[in-house]
Amino acid sequence: MNLARIYKTSEGIIVQHNGRFYAASAGWNEFVNRKGLYATIVSELPDMGPLDPHTAEMAIATGLQAPIGTQEVWAAGVTYYRSRTARMEESENAGGATFYDKVYAAERPELFFKATPHRVSGHREVVYIRPDSKWDVPEPELTLFVSAQGTIEGYTIGNDMSSRSIEGENPLYLPQAKVYEKCAGLGPCLLVPEKPIPADTMISMSIFRDGEIQYNDSIAISQMKRGHGELVEFLFRGCAFPEGCFLMTGTCLVPDNNFTLRDNDRVEISIDHIGTLINEVQTLRRTQ
Repeated sequence: MNLARIYKTSEGIIVQHNGRFYAASAGWNEFVNRKGLYATIVSELPDMGPLDPHTAEMAIATGLQAPIGTQEVWAAGVTYYRSRTARMEESENAGGATFYDKVYAAERPELFFKATPHRVSGHREVVYIRPDSKWDVPEPELTLFVSAQGTIEGYTIGNDMSSRSIEGENPLYLPQAKVYEKCAGLGPCLLVPEKPIPADTMISMSIFRDGEIQYNDSIAISQMKRGHGELVEFLFRGCAFPEGCFLMTGTCLVPDNNFTLRDNDRVEISIDHIGTLINEVQTLRRTQ
């Protein structure tokens, strides 16, 4: 698969292509928000400054940032059968289970606003759980980068942190369950392939506590009920994104109902071709 990886670092944008590294001088929004991004990047490589591997790898290791500029992050829900089942289980006592069953089969998908850039954490940065929540999980999601023209130009790994107790109490509490400080992780890079990411691409997640694995599972993105283009089309029906946007596509990796995140847990999410996103978990303190 022909692809490029774009890393946002404190030293600027680093492009990896065919095992070589290049420094791009443009700003993040300007660089990524272009239709036909892969072909454009390849055509520009001769004009970029080459980087030796050691310099590039050191810049990525020490100064890596979340691959986002001023873009909004949105998310899709109940796109996998397991997610439908989990949402129904957590909301059963509140009488909201039928909402998730219906949206799974409905023509219109569930789409919701997730995060502004300042609420997004990058690779090896902290993500938060809410102090007023009793049941919290990470949700590993293939995340699309969509240009202002509505074309899918790249992919990254998303960690959609979620309070299952708040959403389960009442579906109308979804914004509080999903949107708060450091509620999302993105990274480690933006994958820009020549063709759409393969359907057999695997997503895996491991959760560690005190060095011990608490959860480990994986699934292919082909298990999604809805297509990526379908989700983007519905999102763009009512919204414009002048700098492009990110769209998390839903999850099927859901820990058992007796599991909840704790301080100092480590979440590792890997997706074929993209890499691994690692986040440490902490409780959001009211003074932060």
